[in-house]
Amino acid sequence: MTRSINQVAQSYIHSPNKRKKLYKRTLLIVGLSQMFAGAGLAAGITVGALLAQQMLGTEAGAGLPTAIFNLGSAGAALIVGWLSQRYGRRTGLATGFIAGGIGAIGVIIAAVINSLFLLFISLFIYGAGTATNLQARYAGTDLASPKQRATAVSMAMVFTTFGAVAGPNLVGITGKLALAMNVPELTGPFILAAFAYILAGLIFSIMLRPDPLLIARAIEANKQEHDIQANPIPYVHKTNKRGVAVGAIVMVVTQIVMFAIMTMTPVHMQHHGHDLDAVGIVIGAHIGLMYLPSLITGVLIDRIGRNTMTIAAGVTLLFAGLVAAMAPGNSMFFLILSLSLLGLGWNLGLISGTAQIVDSTDPSTRAKTQGTVDVLIALAGAAGGVLSGVIVAHFSYAILSLGGGILCLVLIPLVVLAKENKEKNALKMSKEL
Repeated sequence: MTRSINQVAQSYIHSPNKRKKLYKRTLLIVGLSQMFAGAGLAAGITVGALLAQQMLGTEAGAGLPTAIFNLGSAGAALIVGWLSQRYGRRTGLATGFIAGGIGAIGVIIAAVINSLFLLFISLFIYGAGTATNLQARYAGTDLASPKQRATAVSMAMVFTTFGAVAGPNLVGITGKLALAMNVPELTGPFILAAFAYILAGLIFSIMLRPDPLLIARAIEANKQEHDIQANPIPYVHKTNKRGVAVGAIVMVVTQIVMFAIMTMTPVHMQHHGHDLDAVGIVIGAHIGLMYLPSLITGVLIDRIGRNTMTIAAGVTLLFAGLVAAMAPGNSMFFLILSLSLLGLGWNLGLISGTAQIVDSTDPSTRAKTQGTVDVLIALAGAAGGVLSGVIVAHFSYAILSLGGGILCLVLIPLVVLAKENKEKNALKMSKEL
């Protein structure tokens, strides 16, 4: 297998034109799969809390589904990262999505037989789809130049928009389909998720050949070999730990805040008399702004810089929290506005942080590092999901939203400190030279 990979890689090593074509083809394959994966992702976000509230009979546990599938996402991120590191993106991503589809099927069965135990186990497995959906954004960056990385991430996220926006807006239709199949109405989106995740996995399994990560690794190995021949100094893997830490913190903070507010919004809306169709519209607008601006934000991040756009993410999330906290619960306009700002802030933070991670890692260890960072992101989402239900049960949705917005201000001093450290290191290196 290694020999065949090396033989294929040789033609790409010596042909920039072939690399460029493979890069574009990879973006198209990632985009196609993400169209379906987005629909799978939306199911748990849209009705997960409502399903748990219905089965548990208490609002305090409404955040449990988000927490559980994020915990599952954390474990899956580690496994998908390990599989990608060892066997390539194709194996890791295909396995993760198919596992997510199996988890969605389990959720449907759990609701039918009213088994909380099976529901929680299935949501844990369903989390594999969420982890894989996130890690798929890295596939497009494997063959991208440094000035294309944020744009490559954004391309994957733009295609996710189609499924992610359609999913919540199909809540009513899939609910009717579920009732026609004699299963609970709230399982409808999970029927869609099962089909969407498994199809996304099959697309990667069948179409992602040759594997972009394996080709990128071979290209880097060839470059190192020539560099050593020209300058025989032992090569050291170039992982910028400070850069990885900054990128990870940016994504963790945005994930906590986004999941906390988003998880409790459907419950908050039901308290104010909104039906499932209204919930679908608000969550659809939120998810749309999570992904649709990506084509623009990716280009801006590549041109303006990671740090500037990270600050923009913090400010946007602050305004999202303020609007959600002060808006009347019966106002669809303000609900859509607050959740749209929440989605946009998350988008800016995720793409900025992702680009920072790719910039700071070496191809030989990149997939493993990315998987580890995504574990932290998933755990952050789980924490946000658990805390959201508890905070709303003991205080209010307004307190949850306001606290989340204020938390995002931590991104501003983080970026300032990171920039100062970078300038000091650059000055130190210039003096040494």
